[in-house]
Amino acid sequence: MIKLNQEMEQIMTERFGKDTILALATVENGIPCVRNVDAYYEDGAFYIITYALSNKMRQIADNQAIADKLKRAFAAWIDNGHNNFEDENTIILRVELTDGLLFSQGTGYSF
Repeated sequence: MIKLNQEMEQIMTERFGKDTILALATVENGIPCVRNVDAYYEDGAFYIITYALSNKMRQIADNQAIADKLKRAFAAWIDNGHNNFEDENTIILRVELTDGLLFSQGTGYSF
C-alpha cells in the first residue's frame, strides 16, 4: 500500500470519504469487465460492500469497524433490500491504492 502525503490524503478523504460511485474493473479469461460500485475511501484504500460469490470478488475482508463506517456512509440506500448482513456471503472488498494520478483544481499528484 502506498502512503499519500498529507495534502493528497486530505483531497482523497474530502472527495471519496463518503458514498462515491467508482468504476471497478476486473479481468476474466483475458476479457475486461467494468462495473460501477458504491465505494468509501479511508487510509489509502477503497471499501465496497459486495456479495462474496459475485464475479468481482478477489479478496475478502471481515472487519466490523469498517462495516459500521460503510453502513453510515451508504445510509441513504444500504437497507433497500440489496444487502443482507446476516448472509455469510455479504462481505467487504478492500481495494488498496498502489499507484495513480490524482487531479485537484488543475494540479496533478502522482503516487
